[in-house]
Amino acid sequence: MTEFDQPMPEASALPYSRSRQLPPYRGIVAVDAKDFTGYPAIEHGVISEAVPQLLERSFGKAGLGEVWRDRRFPNSTGDGYVFGFDPARMPFLIHPWLNTLQEVLAEFNVQSVGAVRVRLRVSLHIGPLPDAGGEFDGNGTPRNDTHRLLDSRPVKAVLAASSESITQVAAILSDRCYQDAVASGYTGRHPDHFIEVPATVEGKRFDQRAWLYVPTPSGNLYDRRILGDAVVAEHEGRDGRKADRPTQGRRAPRAVVTQRGDGSNLNSGTVYGGQSVTNAGRDSYGGFGGDFVQGNKSGDTVHGDKNEHHR
Repeated sequence: MTEFDQPMPEASALPYSRSRQLPPYRGIVAVDAKDFTGYPAIEHGVISEAVPQLLERSFGKAGLGEVWRDRRFPNSTGDGYVFGFDPARMPFLIHPWLNTLQEVLAEFNVQSVGAVRVRLRVSLHIGPLPDAGGEFDGNGTPRNDTHRLLDSRPVKAVLAASSESITQVAAILSDRCYQDAVASGYTGRHPDHFIEVPATVEGKRFDQRAWLYVPTPSGNLYDRRILGDAVVAEHEGRDGRKADRPTQGRRAPRAVVTQRGDGSNLNSGTVYGGQSVTNAGRDSYGGFGGDFVQGNKSGDTVHGDKNEHHR
């Protein structure tokens, strides 16, 4: 039988045509080496071989050797590596594994001064993926999103802007991963170790909420050129608002609200005593505005009188 006589693969049912059982949920971890293409071609093979060796060492040192041994649909990407694992182990990959990976890479790079240095971006995600032991297992939207996160602007920029002598790992977590493993309290890292970022990829239709984690930061994590104005504004004002909301990591603001009180009283709290405002002009309706209030006005608590006098 020739290769042309082989039976055609069985066609799967069209999407949305009938209900089927979901594939098993898997944690997905992917890594990429920074500046891989910047090295001479003769060194690419060395880096491609070193990455899985460093990963294996870091999992063993973190006490997670079984995660590496039991990895699902593993694949080298040339400048990186990807595989699936039991999602119940996700909290342990976030901590202590990411910190241990930082330590292993720091040790490796100190010993390889003048030769190849390996600094890694890491993305973590959770989702349903085919995993029946087949050749093409592990393919699906969660896998694609894991690679998009790995290529997203925030994690690339923060690793590039940090010191190569200090920061060897920058990780980005999908919102699903963060909510399931971090916000829920299962990970040995407080949510304030994580920064919410808009994960976008240049030239790709991808824009998702994600969370940045740098085990050993250096430089300015809140550089506007890296994270954008919204995230930096949140960081600058976070301490003043921390007592007013529960801790859920460092979130970027969604909107800016501006209040004005032209020619009138504008309160945002409790007022004791009297208030008076003198208006010198007419309002837009051709008349003079004015009020006299005892009690509550627009959600403010007013004790005493609130008068407006007009000239």
